[in-house]
Amino acid sequence: MPDFELLSPAGDMESLGAAVRFGADAVYVGGEALQLRAKSAGFSRDMLALAVDTAHAAGKRLFVAMNSLAQNGEIPAAAEYARYLRDIGVDAVIISDIGVLAAVRESAPGLELHLSTQASCMNYAAARVYHDMGVKRIVLAREMSLEDIAELRAKTPKTLELEAFVHGAMCMAYSGRCIISSYLTGRSGNRGQCAQPCRWSYALVEEKRPGEYFPVEEENGSAAILSSHDLNCVDLLDDLKAAGVTSFKIEGRMKTAYYVATVTRAYRMALDGADLDLCRDELECVKHRPYSQGFYRGFLRENHANSGRYTQGAVFVGNVLGWSDGVLKLRQRNNFKVGQTLEILSPGGGAPGFAVTEIRTEAGESRDSAPHPNEILYVPCPYPAREGDFLRRREPDA
Repeated sequence: MPDFELLSPAGDMESLGAAVRFGADAVYVGGEALQLRAKSAGFSRDMLALAVDTAHAAGKRLFVAMNSLAQNGEIPAAAEYARYLRDIGVDAVIISDIGVLAAVRESAPGLELHLSTQASCMNYAAARVYHDMGVKRIVLAREMSLEDIAELRAKTPKTLELEAFVHGAMCMAYSGRCIISSYLTGRSGNRGQCAQPCRWSYALVEEKRPGEYFPVEEENGSAAILSSHDLNCVDLLDDLKAAGVTSFKIEGRMKTAYYVATVTRAYRMALDGADLDLCRDELECVKHRPYSQGFYRGFLRENHANSGRYTQGAVFVGNVLGWSDGVLKLRQRNNFKVGQTLEILSPGGGAPGFAVTEIRTEAGESRDSAPHPNEILYVPCPYPAREGDFLRRREPDA
């Protein structure tokens, strides 16, 4: 493991490739069992084996989340699944349920154990107990301050690693232990089925006046009163290092490959000593709710109104498929047109921009715009972009 690890999410092989290419030291994914995301973000067993091989071929590590709360009948299956993960070379599993932890430790010795943030480990005594149970790494509870982390680090064995979330969506509930979705929709957030009702807009109704709705609004007119900010700690990396954190985790297994590439790249640059203004700007180029630094500097005492609305400084418009003789081959993902400026997102610093002077189809037809998703197009470009790069358009750019 490097001195400081950048850990990125992946919900499919495209995102895994983006995480690896854009600077992650390790990637975490979900599989067929006990993962806290939708099934669409879960890898099949065959795909997990491919994911392990892909990560290891690039010199990266691969972790698998088994972090939902387990029911009685799932314990034997968890044990068998853990043996499979160990045998295909998975580097660690992320677990929250103490019964699953015991079953995996017994059934798959040698498989590295990480404690999920869902376990809400936020004191040194609990961390010691988990370490005694075989846990190699604690994914810290999101409610901990920098001072809390430093004290936990000082009072736990040095062989216990500490991991902390630095970017992405946050839950209004305590480390994600929420039952609102279960109550309103029958879909349990603790079973990977959250309908995200905290991001809905709400109104009051007086029982004798049905049909009369009074919006519950914050000071800015927003009715999404339960919607949390998104986490952004690019300015806190040195403080987290000083507190004892060695793995910096990005949330987002349900996010796109473009999102994973952009955020991974920004934090890679920050960890490598790039200008933080550049890193901050990169993090504005993905869709996000208003940013905050969570609880790392203590409880949020000010009233931070949150519109619940997503903003983004750039739009992902295409995947680079190749470049030759000054012409870019791409797969269109969002509309762009002649006269606009596109930027090339590639590993490393900088995102060179170029004006779109022409758009041609595979049949050689010239167009003024590119409205059809997944169409293969050719655009003149002075920069030798490579397959796996992304194209984006700054907003607003009419």
